[in-house]
Amino acid sequence: MIQESIVKLVQYALETGLIEQADVRYTANRLLELLRLDALEEEAEAAMASYQPGDCAGIVGELEGILGGICDYAYENGILEENTVGYRDLFDTKVMALLVDRPSNMIRKFQALYEESPQKATDFYYKFSQDTDYIRRYRIARDRKWIAPTEYGDLDITINLSKPEKDPKAIAAAKLAKQTSYPKCLLCCENEGYAGRLNHPARGNHRIIPVTINDSPWFFQYSPYVYYNEHCIVFNSKHVPMKIERATFAKLLDFVSQFPHYFVGSNADLPIVGGSILSHDHFQGGHYEFAMAKAPIERTVTFAGYEDVEAGIVKWPMSVIRIRHADAARLVDLADRILLAWRGYTDEAAFIFAETDGEPHNTITPIARKRGDKYELDLVLRNNITTEEHPLGVYHPHAELHHIKKENIGLIEVMGLAVLPARLKDELEHLETAMVEGRDIRGDEELAKHADWVDELKEKYGSFEPETIGKIIEDEVGIVFMKVLEHAGVYKRTSEGAAAFARFIESVK
Repeated sequence: MIQESIVKLVQYALETGLIEQADVRYTANRLLELLRLDALEEEAEAAMASYQPGDCAGIVGELEGILGGICDYAYENGILEENTVGYRDLFDTKVMALLVDRPSNMIRKFQALYEESPQKATDFYYKFSQDTDYIRRYRIARDRKWIAPTEYGDLDITINLSKPEKDPKAIAAAKLAKQTSYPKCLLCCENEGYAGRLNHPARGNHRIIPVTINDSPWFFQYSPYVYYNEHCIVFNSKHVPMKIERATFAKLLDFVSQFPHYFVGSNADLPIVGGSILSHDHFQGGHYEFAMAKAPIERTVTFAGYEDVEAGIVKWPMSVIRIRHADAARLVDLADRILLAWRGYTDEAAFIFAETDGEPHNTITPIARKRGDKYELDLVLRNNITTEEHPLGVYHPHAELHHIKKENIGLIEVMGLAVLPARLKDELEHLETAMVEGRDIRGDEELAKHADWVDELKEKYGSFEPETIGKIIEDEVGIVFMKVLEHAGVYKRTSEGAAAFARFIESVK
């Protein structure tokens, strides 16, 4: 069977364009070496020699099974130390790395296509990143996704199942392993081609693209977890911390000028309201239009000295200022002015404090995009203050919503996509059954956290039927996420909140 797996993997590489016909023997021999085999059998050799791209296009969907068979063989023959997800991921990445071209060749291909059009270049690179199994298509397909209608538009909901759970053996082995700070983090350029270890993912099949934004060297890659279409990461060539500043706006707008079919945004630079990696300066973007991007301006505003810039407050649960102009430099100037004003802004009546005990609280989550000939920036006002009542953050999902979403509200959530924890897949399925059966879940260890929510739904719907419970839960999870975003908004959508928002707008000088 291992001979058949080698043949199929070489055919897969031909079918996806990872290798060419002239590379077949070389690639097969590299695989033989890795698997400690001396030769190809005649039948296998003949199958590879006669194969032409297009002979078996369906083989692209067989990659998981092909790699699974190779990993099984490696474990059974003492090549793979343990037969767990962590070890198998390290090994199958090593296998796929044998099919992947050198970075210099990849960069040349990307740049040549970019000369034709930026979208041709990204289309090629995105497909390549999937074909190499850096983006594991078969795992992404397991994510549960749906659209939830709300008063702010259709919100995207996803239960993330594509990140493999760490197995106990891998966790134990990682503790015993020699500690190293190479690469410094998951975003550093040193990850390209890195073999990985049990506490750091393998990236032997990964290639990154250099880009220059605002005259500084950065890199471009896709997220291996692809929360939305062409989910990309743009990261600083140096391991420097996140910082929202004037240059951030210039970099974001420069990137969308080079890749006008993409949006790009930055997480905030403070804990609680920032992303999961604050230690490495980076942005996230992609070829997708979120609900926030579709949301209209509900109230136009004018900033003194910038009367030529279209500006307004967006109809969105969070507090968003949208500015638009054909000249990116004008947006950089105004965005910087708004940022500086917000950094130092305090309004005790609205419970907005620039700092307490020397700790800064105000920052911005910025998102950039092109609209025809105009640039657009959305500036989401953020504040990370905590209190005894809300120890995780006043402008963070409050305790009554933690049964669905407790984690930080970063860039992706801000734009309208809920990335929910994997636990909810089983919990919601079990909850649907319990609700249809009319069971009391307060004594259920797994489901008790949802009990108050279920009581609210009973009052709203009365009873639950098997045919409709799934849609009810999906819609109601969307409403919970909408409330999560409302909690994260510094100015509430009330007359008092609108007045407080207007006071800040007036303060921008």
